Amino acid sequence: MSSKQAIADVPAETASVTALPARNAATPARTSGIARNPGMELDLGWLEAMRHVNRSALERRVGSMTKRRSIKADNQAAWLLRAVSVMDLTTLNSNDTDERVRRLCAKAINPFRRDIVEGLGIAGADIRPAAVCVYHPFVATAVDALKGTGIHVAAVSTAFPHGLSPLKTRIEEIKASVADGADEIDVVIPRGLVYAAKWQELYDEIVAFRAACGEAHLKVILGTGDLSTLRNVMLASMVAMMAGADFVKTSTGKESVNATLPVGLAMVRSIRAYHDRTGYLIGFKPAGGISTAKSALDWLVLMKEELGRPWLEPELFRFGASSLLTDIERQLEHHLTGRYSANHRHAMA
Repeated sequence: MSSKQAIADVPAETASVTALPARNAATPARTSGIARNPGMELDLGWLEAMRHVNRSALERRVGSMTKRRSIKADNQAAWLLRAVSVMDLTTLNSNDTDERVRRLCAKAINPFRRDIVEGLGIAGADIRPAAVCVYHPFVATAVDALKGTGIHVAAVSTAFPHGLSPLKTRIEEIKASVADGADEIDVVIPRGLVYAAKWQELYDEIVAFRAACGEAHLKVILGTGDLSTLRNVMLASMVAMMAGADFVKTSTGKESVNATLPVGLAMVRSIRAYHDRTGYLIGFKPAGGISTAKSALDWLVLMKEELGRPWLEPELFRFGASSLLTDIERQLEHHLTGRYSANHRHAMA
């Protein structure tokens, strides 16, 4: 097989990362759709049973996983292309404008320079970010710019990033974004509800968010950097899934500590436990601080090893990222030429 063929068939099966298994009835293909999580009654007994979390064991697992897996050459390029296809290309800045959002959408539609596309032999492969993520005022702009592309529009909502506005206001914000065309809603929880173990109140709020979303998919941002303990992270993850979350997401990107691999491992094991009990597949989105191609590969390895092949598809895994695409594009150019280019040689990401 030529290098171009190996790269086009993403993600490649490698000796360095265990081969990607064939799908079966329990692991639906992207085109077949995935049954949405309807949620379940809040089970405080189940939460109580999850009270102990072994941080050192999670850290050892993450350390061994990232050190013993090495993805090189064409296989690395293939996995980096996979990382792009599961990316929520994001701009959440105080100086965002309609024009900035249109530029970001243009980058999402054409994520790579023409010479890189031709060099990798991926013309026509339709490798693009899964979504563009913006504040509510820019949803309509993004929807218009991405019309007909198949790229989703995600809106951050519910008083992002702190989640401290009145509940009625937060619900109305969701409804407004859905009305403007957003088909994915990233909501943020009030972290104080976790600290106070007000699980019923947190559950009820997320149930209300899910109802306000309608057909739009619900991603619940936990703000893990603010939750202090991995136990809090696991319990908040489980409550969100019980309340009907389609995805659980690590961070807003605005905390002092954002997505880390031990936190991610705690969350994906919560996802696995929920799937084992209910049969529903829940998505996972790490966000905040994921800016290098190497870190993207570490997260992909984590998903493959802990949850399996279905979680390498955009229906079940996303990166929340703004600068990651630039570094991936630089790495792909290095793969082709043996040279690293400066960031400014790549269009805004």
